[in-house]
Amino acid sequence: MAEIRNYTLNFGPQHPSAHGVLRLVLELDGEVIRRADPHIGLLHRATEKLAETRTYLQSVPYMDRLDYVSMMSNEHAYVMAIERMLGIEVPIRAQYIRVMYDELTRILNHLLWIGGHALDVGAMAVFLYAFREREDLFDMYEAASGARMHAAYYRPGGVYRDLPDTMPQYRTDQGWSEGDARRRNENRQGSLLDFIDDFTRRFPALVDEYETLLTDNRIWKQRLVGIGVVEPEKALAWGFTGPMLRGSGVAWDLRKKQPYEVYDRLDFDIPVGKTGDSYDRYLVRVEEMRQSNRIIRQCIDWLRANPGPVITDNHKVAPPDRVGMKTNMEELIHHFKLFSEGFHVPPGEAYAAVEHPKGEFGIYLVSDGANKPYRLKIRAPGFAHLQGLDEMARGHMIADAVTIIGTQDIVFGEIDR
Repeated sequence: MAEIRNYTLNFGPQHPSAHGVLRLVLELDGEVIRRADPHIGLLHRATEKLAETRTYLQSVPYMDRLDYVSMMSNEHAYVMAIERMLGIEVPIRAQYIRVMYDELTRILNHLLWIGGHALDVGAMAVFLYAFREREDLFDMYEAASGARMHAAYYRPGGVYRDLPDTMPQYRTDQGWSEGDARRRNENRQGSLLDFIDDFTRRFPALVDEYETLLTDNRIWKQRLVGIGVVEPEKALAWGFTGPMLRGSGVAWDLRKKQPYEVYDRLDFDIPVGKTGDSYDRYLVRVEEMRQSNRIIRQCIDWLRANPGPVITDNHKVAPPDRVGMKTNMEELIHHFKLFSEGFHVPPGEAYAAVEHPKGEFGIYLVSDGANKPYRLKIRAPGFAHLQGLDEMARGHMIADAVTIIGTQDIVFGEIDR
């Protein structure tokens, strides 16, 4: 008589929902998952080890590449850890700019998530809608930092530069017709703040469009409701943070519980789920986009009314301005020393964490007094979420594994770091 037994299946790394670098070994009983064993290690970037051979400033761009969907949020935790060790006071205007860009980054992250997750479970149009808005957000990144993705905009002591007074314009010599260029430049006539303000006024109606496509969609609900349920006790035990934890009904958010920068001055709500399934996590992220929009509007109002410095005037840590560097010998020396040798951080250790779009992203720094970290340890939210995949997937079908990986919002740059 034939022996009936479970069989194993390699799910990935070619599978699109695995983002190319996850090998998931599934033990299957027919199409039902009995065990899921995530194998990571197909990407390893050695970011933590590389940081030991770079000056503190040179490691800022590496942070962008950890979670390449939430670039400035990664930078934020890193520069905050340095600032705590140096005892630097960050100008209040820089704090508001950082908070504003943290929330723009949250929207940027959730837009890719909603588009990618919808694509994973069979909805095509949402991806195109979400990327339409991401273009505007990339323009905001580019206007402030000069780069559309890997910004390196946050610096120890503040931000690289103040927000520009003009926005880049579309031109006919770039291939646009005169009518198209005029239409696309309508909301680019003022400053970067004006452009962001215009976006925040349009964005709530755009989120309504995503919800019209998905929230009450019968197929969407059939694929998400009751899938990958995580009880609050298990979410806490596994070390879940961010929407993965709040989707299970735990109202934990570092912006409220352990405020940093100016979050304690701002008015916003923390959305939480009820059942802890994939659908709840979807609803939490959609509401987070609305709350981020609310925070950005408050930051815009404050920044318009309060000009001021955006980086510390301590030239041992932050470079002098370009005019000063070219006209003053002492400032030229500061500039040269900063970018060649870097700054020395007193011996000690510090941990700084931010409410990253995916959860708690933390940087643990150890200094031995040199110009490079002695040790750098990254607390990446996705690593804790991936460990819960086995229990979340048990008893579900193979197709549900795609939904569960998608709802975890995994990016492997931070997991296999």
